[in-house]
Amino acid sequence: MNPEAPVHVIDDDEAVRDSLGLLLASAGHEVVLHESAADFLRVAAPGACVVSDVRMPEMDGLALQQELAQRGIPVQLIFMTGHGDVPVAVRALKAGAMDFLEKPFAEEALLAAVRGALEAGRAREAETRQQDDIRRRLDSLTPREHEVLDGLVAGQANKSIAQDLGMSPRTVEVHRARVMEKMEAQSLSHLVRQVLVATGKA
Repeated sequence: MNPEAPVHVIDDDEAVRDSLGLLLASAGHEVVLHESAADFLRVAAPGACVVSDVRMPEMDGLALQQELAQRGIPVQLIFMTGHGDVPVAVRALKAGAMDFLEKPFAEEALLAAVRGALEAGRAREAETRQQDDIRRRLDSLTPREHEVLDGLVAGQANKSIAQDLGMSPRTVEVHRARVMEKMEAQSLSHLVRQVLVATGKA
């Protein structure tokens, strides 16, 4: 997601929708307004920044959050409510919402929440790109190189890997060098960190 990514505003109240749209636009954001959760779902894409009311007819904000999760569409979600419903807020945050604003809220509170959501989205996108790059490198390894890599990540010395795989330490060194080259790793610790990132354990 780039800095110009649009902010999606979902609220069944047209006046509120328009007011939030003007506020966000005045702060330099591109804004897309939606009158319902269903309307947003038609264009929902991973990484979107979404400002949504909680209490809406047909599909409320929490149902929207659940639907997005089921579809595997991660978004940066900011909830608004005029009801001060603390249990709902806790549930939304535990389910991954970025923020929860109680109406009436200060304009700066919303703008700060949107800035934070956009920054989090950019960070998530960068992390995803990094994981994809590392997985492509992992896919370039031969089966034997994968076996050597597994030994290295497990903290085994070349001699131990050689014994486990039934090869000479010198052959392990050759495979290790190829693994380091293909993974573009500057050090063993860098190699291990890449594997942890690719597996989501970093």
